[in-house]
Amino acid sequence: MKDRKKLARIKRKRRVRSQVQGTTERPRLNVFRSLKHIYAQAIEDTTGKTLVSASTMSPELKGSLRSPGNVEAAKKVGDLIAKKCLEKGIQKVVFDRSGYLYHGRIKALAEAARAAGLAF
Repeated sequence: MKDRKKLARIKRKRRVRSQVQGTTERPRLNVFRSLKHIYAQAIEDTTGKTLVSASTMSPELKGSLRSPGNVEAAKKVGDLIAKKCLEKGIQKVVFDRSGYLYHGRIKALAEAARAAGLAF
């Protein structure tokens, strides 16, 4: 069952990535989640460069989180990635959920980023 779920996520990821492209004006906000941590990065696909990144392992958050694998941590990462994007002059992004279902930690990160001023 585990392999089936993983393959289904990878299939969704490929399907979404065929449509979603990050540009200079509107980079792609990619999200990856593991059991313990959550990562987000703004990527410009034309050059293949990561412009901004944040995770539960970032120095700004590392000591302040009680548990890095929960919804509260995802909200803090969303807030942090939005602040970093706005500092770099990025105000609009394309959200790439990497095939994960839009609920739980993924939803919390996206809503926190929106609340902090990032437009999807």
